[in-house]
Amino acid sequence: MMDARARARHSRPMQRRQFLATTTSAAVAAPLLAAETLGVKRRNPFCVFTKPFQSLSYDDLADLIAELGFDGIEGTIRPGGHITPEQVPDELPKMVEALRKRKLELTIMASGINNADDKLNVQQLRVAAKLGVKRYRMGYYKYDLKRSVVKQLDEFRPILKNLVALNKELGIQAIYQNHSGSNYVGAPLWDLHDLFKAHDPAHVSVGFDLSHAKAEGMRAWPLNANLLRPRIGALYVKSFRWENNNRKNCSLAEGIVDKKYPRQLIASGFTGPINLHEEYLNHRDPKLIPQHVAAIRKDIVTLKSWLGWKGGK
Repeated sequence: MMDARARARHSRPMQRRQFLATTTSAAVAAPLLAAETLGVKRRNPFCVFTKPFQSLSYDDLADLIAELGFDGIEGTIRPGGHITPEQVPDELPKMVEALRKRKLELTIMASGINNADDKLNVQQLRVAAKLGVKRYRMGYYKYDLKRSVVKQLDEFRPILKNLVALNKELGIQAIYQNHSGSNYVGAPLWDLHDLFKAHDPAHVSVGFDLSHAKAEGMRAWPLNANLLRPRIGALYVKSFRWENNNRKNCSLAEGIVDKKYPRQLIASGFTGPINLHEEYLNHRDPKLIPQHVAAIRKDIVTLKSWLGWKGGK
């Protein structure tokens, strides 16, 4: 059952020809990168986080993603997302079908799921797995800084073990994105190694976020990346710069993340998704969609140069 916001969104879809014309004209200075321009030997799925596009109908979203040249999306299937957890049985099949009509996939399902004890969590994963979704981004665990970190890690272990057992049963992989912050599990990165080392990466892995790793690790982040390498299931690509000692998101070309690492990771045998995030414009204002599209186009150009993706299909 769709809520009022969802009914409004899907009952008044933007005319796709008009929508694509608008977004194309907004990015006239940036060349279109169709999928075939991204490399002869490309092995990695190429997807984009669609948080800025939650106001679009599934068809409009799928048309835009195909026109931008991605293989799929990291779609927001979570509270406040494109699809809420309660809507998953009715709405997720519609989104997946709209993507498949354009030969696209829901590469990663960005969820709020971090345990297998909640019936709604289990339902979401069962529906997703039945639809052929291969990966979902987990919800975060957080520390209580008034308590022992080590003790809390031990408390997380049985919760994670139960979730991994469900993932194994369903044939779906959890992706845990490292995130900067004073109380996020995964901010220091070594804790993810400690938590995940008992489990097969096919069932739980790290969504290695270059930006958050750099923010927390600065000069030591390559050590963290090396530690986690066997458990990296997806690469999250975005960037930032420091302004008055604050982290400010920015385009890939303007930021300080290591542009050499994505190609190095792939050269090491990594075959997971390359996931582009554009988070430096206000994602809450649907009127800014053309600007988001222009920004993503420019980031694709930069990321393509980092990866050396070029040539024919």
